[in-house]
Amino acid sequence: MTSTTENSYIDSATATALHSPVISWFADHARDLPWRRPEAGAWGVMVSEFMLQQTPVTRVLPVYEQWLARWPRPADLAAEAPGEAVRAWGRLGYPRRALRLHGAAQAITERHGGDVPTDHAQLISLPGIGEYTAAAVASFAHGQRYAVLDTNVRRVFARTISGVEYPPNATTAAERRLARALLPDDAATAARWAAASMELGALVCTAKSPDCARCPVAGQCAWRLAGKPAHAGPVRRGQTYAGTDRQVRGKLLAVLREAVEPVPQGDLDAVWHEPVQRARALDGLVADGLVEPLADGMYRLPLG
Repeated sequence: MTSTTENSYIDSATATALHSPVISWFADHARDLPWRRPEAGAWGVMVSEFMLQQTPVTRVLPVYEQWLARWPRPADLAAEAPGEAVRAWGRLGYPRRALRLHGAAQAITERHGGDVPTDHAQLISLPGIGEYTAAAVASFAHGQRYAVLDTNVRRVFARTISGVEYPPNATTAAERRLARALLPDDAATAARWAAASMELGALVCTAKSPDCARCPVAGQCAWRLAGKPAHAGPVRRGQTYAGTDRQVRGKLLAVLREAVEPVPQGDLDAVWHEPVQRARALDGLVADGLVEPLADGMYRLPLG
């Protein structure tokens, strides 16, 4: 890490002083999650990364297990209609992720013989795979050296290095430079560091109730040493759900997921009282490719 450090204010000694205690803590406290087991493979890691976006582990676990039991390889999912992916997604939320995962499975099957690629450039070229997911799969599934920046990691870095309570609302170029600067040189150690720093943010350095007494790097945390100054950036608002178009979309999709045959308009109308919002939500589902309109006011999950 010496000459290759990309942030002049992060020297090798500072970075190394973080690596060892965090990785050691991870060895003792990491949760036993199915996508971390060797048998999960790259496909299991990829499925978990899609599902875990904006969704807690407790909600993901049962759906993940069912998904991998039904579709243990990308080709198994690719052979199904995209609507089946939406159906199996259940109530995880943000169901467009199901369509994107289905599209990625098709591309993996067509371009890579059904095996999740190991090359980062090939990963990021898959439909529905962005910077974060490509780095996560390359790191967690293939042990490669990439900065994996999710919300938990960004919060850990904001507090320990930058001395602020929360990171910016959107990932910045400065955060990416910092994450790369903090990467251990050795690929295997870098992959371990990526998983460990993420777990630290999820279990200890949480958004609302950080448990500094349990933190392995509390003595080096710039935010704690500064007296834990309050967040000075834009007001952080929690996401609302009740009464939103997201809730209406979820209710409409729930009807379609439970149905074997196409559903008449009247069955969809019954799930929400306000006609303008209901129509807007349904139109949005159709535009997103999550619902397929048929003749005579019938609807179904997409077949192709």
